[in-house]
Amino acid sequence: MSYLALYRKYRPSAFDEVKGQDHVVSTLKNQINSGRIGHAYLFCGTRGTGKTSVAKLFAKAVNCESPVNASPCGRCAACRAIEDHTSMNVIEIDAASNNSVNNVRDIIEEVKYSPAEGKYKVYIIDEVHMLSVGAFNALLKTLEEPPSYVIFILATTEANKLPITILSRCQRYDFKRISVDTITECLRAEMEKENVIAEEKALRYVAKAADGSMRDAQSLLDQCLALYMGQELTFEKVIDALGTVDIEVFAKLLRFIDEQRVNKCLEIIDDIALQGREMSQFVNDFVGYLRNLLIIQTAEYPENILQYSSENIELMKEEAALFEEPVIIRFIRVLSELSNKLRYAVQKRLLVEVEIIRLCRPQMDRDKDSLLNRIENIEKRLESGIVPVPEEDRQEEDTPEQVFDDVPLSDRVKTAAQNWSSIVTAIDSRRVRFLAELFKLGSSDGEKLVLHTDKKFRMGNGEDDFFSPISDAMKKVLGYTVDFVIQEDTKTDFVKRGDLSEKLKLLDNLQQ
Repeated sequence: MSYLALYRKYRPSAFDEVKGQDHVVSTLKNQINSGRIGHAYLFCGTRGTGKTSVAKLFAKAVNCESPVNASPCGRCAACRAIEDHTSMNVIEIDAASNNSVNNVRDIIEEVKYSPAEGKYKVYIIDEVHMLSVGAFNALLKTLEEPPSYVIFILATTEANKLPITILSRCQRYDFKRISVDTITECLRAEMEKENVIAEEKALRYVAKAADGSMRDAQSLLDQCLALYMGQELTFEKVIDALGTVDIEVFAKLLRFIDEQRVNKCLEIIDDIALQGREMSQFVNDFVGYLRNLLIIQTAEYPENILQYSSENIELMKEEAALFEEPVIIRFIRVLSELSNKLRYAVQKRLLVEVEIIRLCRPQMDRDKDSLLNRIENIEKRLESGIVPVPEEDRQEEDTPEQVFDDVPLSDRVKTAAQNWSSIVTAIDSRRVRFLAELFKLGSSDGEKLVLHTDKKFRMGNGEDDFFSPISDAMKKVLGYTVDFVIQEDTKTDFVKRGDLSEKLKLLDNLQQ
């Protein structure tokens, strides 16, 4: 037998197996138990929330010879025929490809004939909003007064496109987006049945990426399993398989934009492109990240709204504290406009790079949000001791010359500086790794590293919580540890300061 996709293999076979739609299931079960079955139903909701599955279950239940608690038994002839798609009593129609008046007239002709076996003929019309105006008009009378043995179930993702005359003739049920917790629980149960070991964090990420759709979550999980067949499914593997970008990358990008470090921003874009990530998805995810920061700033209990781990919430809180609301709103506006442009763009990467540079240079825009962003930057410069110079008095070079601590370096310090990117990658703590990537390296005496920063940050429960992961990473990469200290610079000094690892890389290139 050919492979069966997860969303088909684990399609609900009873009402109790339907997840996240208790309000719909309870009502339909009550109708079946009491015998008060309607003649026309309208199932509305986003994709993958169970509309078609519930419709088929309802069709089975009303024709089942021995239902159990209003759910189909799955064993009688009627249930098996419907399951095998051989029943003449359940007719599924795709309105996207059968949307003409003639298609509806065929339905009207068929409705006249009672079922050869069973109690009801059930017509499930999927994507019903795709029917033409003429088709809707032809369906009206039959939908209002069908024969007693006929039930219509209309399913749509866009109920707003249906004529009011259709809506008024149906019992409407709105299918909600399924919560991340519910989807994660279902995925975990499916992985146990498939004998696949999967990290909770990985399954939760898939559930979040599905945006409330169970079918999307199962399809994404199928994709991950296909790439890593027979292996444990980890968070990193899911990120790689889905082509998505981790929250840590967005946090770094936002910091570099704030510091107007264009080169660093473009390096991140380059990495994203080299990894084969989709630029449109990257921009949309970045907008989502900024939206989360805005919620953290404005909501009283953001943990109840954001579906993230406590570690990620803590990281986003630190980021949100660095920015004013108008600045984040400006970023969201610029990137949302970019998202619309990317739909029809040929050079997507070029557009993304231009807009990221624009975010780094608020003086390029003249709107209110950009003006507020520029004022905030000036205030930061004043707090750091930088006096803004009028445009006409400014020298040719606007960016200060890079300053280094020119001292002879010991071999151990030099090797650590040259391998700093590998050391950062080896840091186990995501929070420490993120902050370490923002440091600029220096050395005051040549015997120890100085990690320069212009940001105030919390070190957790103590310095050991921050220093130990860096020391452990050094030992893992170098085989030994190097003494280091963290020095908080003013904004002026930090902007002027060069990075020791970049200087050594440049010198190596010149010597080759």
